[in-house]
Amino acid sequence: MKAIVLAAGVASRLRPLTDTIPKCLLDVGGRTILGRTLDGLRAQGVTDVILVTGYRDAQIRADIAEHHEDLHIAFVHNRDFAATNNIYSFWLALKETGDDDILLLDSDIVFDDRIIGALLQSGRPNCLAVTTGKALGEEEIKVRVDGNREILQIGKDVPPAEAFGESIGIEKFSRDCRRPLFSIVDEMIVREGMVNVFYEAAFQRVIDSKTGSLAAVDVTELACIEVDTVDDLTAARVRVAPAIDKKR
Repeated sequence: MKAIVLAAGVASRLRPLTDTIPKCLLDVGGRTILGRTLDGLRAQGVTDVILVTGYRDAQIRADIAEHHEDLHIAFVHNRDFAATNNIYSFWLALKETGDDDILLLDSDIVFDDRIIGALLQSGRPNCLAVTTGKALGEEEIKVRVDGNREILQIGKDVPPAEAFGESIGIEKFSRDCRRPLFSIVDEMIVREGMVNVFYEAAFQRVIDSKTGSLAAVDVTELACIEVDTVDDLTAARVRVAPAIDKKR
């Protein structure tokens, strides 16, 4: 099992906080967001990590060298981070995974590491973490599922009234699904030039082509938040991280 962690973005919505520090190194409860992610992977037995950097790459590398020497971390640098979206960083990382099962994580999520455990223990070879029960709008990455919680549609364009819930940005893929997934992502990047879309567009193509299936795992009872704005960062510091750390 290898974990891909995407940490290339500029995080312009958090400026000026991110003018001198990448979002993943912002402090939340005495630890960086990235540090929390890596600690969570370690706690769930995942120590082989591919970390995709871009914005302020040297700063991230220095922090890793100082605080996470016990993990096996391979760096992949997205030189085009300012002009590409997360599908491009994902594509760069996929080329380095070999035939391993993979976890995919965005680096801006503060989450209970038991979410990773829920995916690993779900019995679903390909699955993603979903939260339910809150009002959804146009900006969330939403999923529509069938009666077996197999995902039929994923993306911002899923009508909120038809959505099972919101994808939080943590996914698991088996080695069998990794092959068609890479083929699809490679075609999107190399042949179609789709470097500026979300990676969920590739998930949808896997589903539509029936080369793989993807299931939703409900993790609503486990605390998490994606940090995109100053309000999100405040909520992570005041509400989410204390709830997670209290359970340790």
